[in-house]
Amino acid sequence: MNAMGILAPYRYEGYWVFDDPAAGLRQEPFVLGIDTMIDRLVVEIADADRGFKLLFSPQPFPGVMASLKRRRAEFGGNWYWCPELEIEGRLCPALYRYFEEAPEMLYVRAEPRSAA
Repeated sequence: MNAMGILAPYRYEGYWVFDDPAAGLRQEPFVLGIDTMIDRLVVEIADADRGFKLLFSPQPFPGVMASLKRRRAEFGGNWYWCPELEIEGRLCPALYRYFEEAPEMLYVRAEPRSAA
Protein backbone atom coordinates (compact mmCIF):
# COMPACT_ATOMS: atom_id res chain seq x y z
CA MET A 1 0.00 0.00 0.00
CA ASN A 2 1.03 3.60 -0.54
CA ALA A 3 1.64 5.68 2.56
CA MET A 4 -1.86 7.09 2.08
CA GLY A 5 -4.94 5.70 0.38
CA ILE A 6 -7.77 7.64 -1.23
CA LEU A 7 -11.33 6.47 -1.79
CA ALA A 8 -14.26 8.38 -3.28
CA PRO A 9 -17.37 7.32 -1.33
CA TYR A 10 -20.86 8.33 -2.43
CA ARG A 11 -24.44 7.46 -1.49
CA TYR A 12 -26.18 4.63 -3.30
CA GLU A 13 -29.61 3.38 -2.24
CA GLY A 14 -29.14 5.13 1.11
CA TYR A 15 -25.72 3.57 1.84
CA TRP A 16 -22.22 4.99 1.69
CA VAL A 17 -20.36 2.96 -0.95
CA PHE A 18 -17.19 3.25 -3.00
CA ASP A 19 -15.76 1.88 -6.21
CA ASP A 20 -12.15 0.82 -6.65
CA PRO A 21 -11.61 -1.05 -9.91
CA ALA A 22 -7.93 -1.63 -9.06
CA ALA A 23 -9.01 -3.55 -5.94
CA GLY A 24 -11.89 -5.30 -7.72
CA LEU A 25 -14.54 -3.47 -5.70
CA ARG A 26 -17.78 -1.92 -6.97
CA GLN A 27 -20.38 -0.28 -4.73
CA GLU A 28 -18.62 -1.71 -1.67
CA PRO A 29 -20.71 -0.55 1.31
CA PHE A 30 -19.66 1.06 4.57
CA VAL A 31 -22.02 -0.23 7.29
CA LEU A 32 -22.16 -1.20 10.98
CA GLY A 33 -21.11 2.14 12.44
CA ILE A 34 -18.64 3.21 9.75
CA ASP A 35 -21.57 4.75 7.88
CA THR A 36 -22.42 6.85 10.95
CA MET A 37 -18.77 7.93 11.26
CA ILE A 38 -18.86 9.09 7.64
CA ASP A 39 -22.11 10.98 8.22
CA ARG A 40 -20.40 12.93 10.97
CA LEU A 41 -17.14 13.51 9.08
CA VAL A 42 -18.86 14.98 6.01
CA VAL A 43 -21.38 17.23 7.76
CA GLU A 44 -19.68 20.36 6.38
CA ILE A 45 -19.00 19.03 2.87
CA ALA A 46 -21.56 20.30 0.38
CA ASP A 47 -23.16 17.56 -1.72
CA ALA A 48 -21.14 14.84 0.04
CA ASP A 49 -23.84 12.36 -0.97
CA ARG A 50 -22.70 12.82 -4.57
CA GLY A 51 -19.12 12.01 -3.57
CA PHE A 52 -16.18 13.18 -1.52
CA LYS A 53 -12.56 12.16 -0.96
CA LEU A 54 -11.67 9.95 1.99
CA LEU A 55 -7.96 9.84 2.76
CA PHE A 56 -6.72 7.05 5.03
CA SER A 57 -3.42 5.83 6.39
CA PRO A 58 -2.05 3.61 9.15
CA GLN A 59 0.18 6.57 10.08
CA PRO A 60 -0.93 10.02 11.29
CA PHE A 61 -0.85 12.78 8.66
CA PRO A 62 -1.60 16.54 8.62
CA GLY A 63 -5.29 17.36 8.80
CA VAL A 64 -6.42 14.04 10.29
CA MET A 65 -10.05 14.31 11.37
CA ALA A 66 -10.40 10.99 13.18
CA SER A 67 -8.39 8.02 14.37
CA LEU A 68 -9.65 4.46 14.53
CA LYS A 69 -8.16 1.98 16.97
CA ARG A 70 -8.55 -1.71 16.20
CA ARG A 71 -10.45 -3.55 18.93
CA ARG A 72 -11.13 -7.07 17.66
CA ALA A 73 -11.62 -9.31 14.64
CA GLU A 74 -15.00 -10.85 13.84
CA PHE A 75 -16.31 -12.81 10.84
CA GLY A 76 -13.31 -11.85 8.71
CA GLY A 77 -13.66 -8.13 9.43
CA ASN A 78 -12.37 -5.86 12.18
CA TRP A 79 -14.05 -3.56 14.68
CA TYR A 80 -12.51 -0.14 15.27
CA TRP A 81 -13.17 2.48 17.96
CA CYS A 82 -13.09 6.18 17.04
CA PRO A 83 -12.49 8.29 20.17
CA GLU A 84 -13.11 11.62 18.40
CA LEU A 85 -16.62 10.52 17.41
CA GLU A 86 -17.16 8.13 20.34
CA ILE A 87 -18.42 5.35 18.11
CA GLU A 88 -17.39 1.86 17.08
CA GLY A 89 -17.60 0.56 13.51
CA ARG A 90 -16.72 -2.53 11.53
CA LEU A 91 -14.55 -2.65 8.45
CA CYS A 92 -15.29 -5.72 6.34
CA PRO A 93 -12.72 -8.06 4.73
CA ALA A 94 -12.34 -5.58 1.83
CA LEU A 95 -9.82 -3.93 4.22
CA TYR A 96 -7.38 -6.66 3.14
CA ARG A 97 -7.40 -5.32 -0.41
CA TYR A 98 -5.42 -2.40 1.04
CA PHE A 99 -3.47 -3.98 3.91
CA GLU A 100 -1.88 -7.41 4.38
CA GLU A 101 -2.91 -7.29 8.05
CA ALA A 102 -5.56 -5.18 9.74
CA PRO A 103 -3.77 -2.04 10.98
CA GLU A 104 -3.88 -1.38 14.70
CA MET A 105 -4.62 2.27 13.90
CA LEU A 106 -6.18 4.04 10.94
CA TYR A 107 -6.26 7.79 10.43
CA VAL A 108 -8.84 9.42 8.18
CA ARG A 109 -9.77 12.74 6.66
CA ALA A 110 -12.78 13.68 4.52
CA GLU A 111 -12.44 16.37 1.84
CA PRO A 112 -14.66 17.78 -0.89
CA ARG A 113 -14.14 16.43 -4.38
CA SER A 114 -11.93 18.47 -6.64
CA ALA A 115 -13.71 20.62 -9.18
CA ALA A 116 -13.81 18.82 -12.52
